[in-house]
Amino acid sequence: MADEEQKVENMPEEQKAEENHKTEEKATEESEAIEEVESKTVEESKSKGSEAVEEVPEDAEKPDKEEAEPEEDPEVEKEEEAAEGELECSHIFALRTTANREDQVMDFVTSNASKKKLEVYSVIRPHGMRGYIFLEAAARGDAEQAAFGVPYARGILPNEIQYAEIEHMLEQAKVEYNIKKNDIVEIISGAFKREQAKVTRMDKGKEEVVVELLQAAVPIPITLKMDTVKVVRREGDDDDDME
Repeated sequence: MADEEQKVENMPEEQKAEENHKTEEKATEESEAIEEVESKTVEESKSKGSEAVEEVPEDAEKPDKEEAEPEEDPEVEKEEEAAEGELECSHIFALRTTANREDQVMDFVTSNASKKKLEVYSVIRPHGMRGYIFLEAAARGDAEQAAFGVPYARGILPNEIQYAEIEHMLEQAKVEYNIKKNDIVEIISGAFKREQAKVTRMDKGKEEVVVELLQAAVPIPITLKMDTVKVVRREGDDDDDME
């Protein structure tokens, strides 16, 4: 390096200036080359960073911003289904009758349904309506069988009747139950169906009775609705069944 500098010193002025110019150009080219390499390195690193962002898998876990919908209570669903089932299993049909013979037709239809063990739940004669009575039954076939062969009955109408159509013709009447304390009753529905029990207490306001099963080893009070028991024997009466 010292030799080169010595050579430059010994050169004439014009040649010395030319050598200095070449040296400066070379240094400038080297500096530009370094800057170009650095610029490419920066661009490549940016490109790789953007690609890394784009390559994030789609199934990556993301924070769930939406609130989960509350699950429905299965017990409530069962109760709703049971209520719908009860509504669906009952239908109302209109039976045409000869005018002023509605009461007689009702008696015949009720007797028919009982003898044939048909699923006819009620027979309705609205006040002020002539020539029709209504049958609440499980199906059209039950209503038709109950009316079959009945004098003064002129056939079931083809279309079902909606409860809303006759609701205004009906009125709720409180049923009086002929049940007393110490009566022997038969349970006619529920888990203890056909069991006999003794009435120990009554609540007419709630239409409930408290009974004790006769066949139970240990007498346990059971609360039942009055319409789920039937009196079969009363103190002082014979052993004959009571209606």
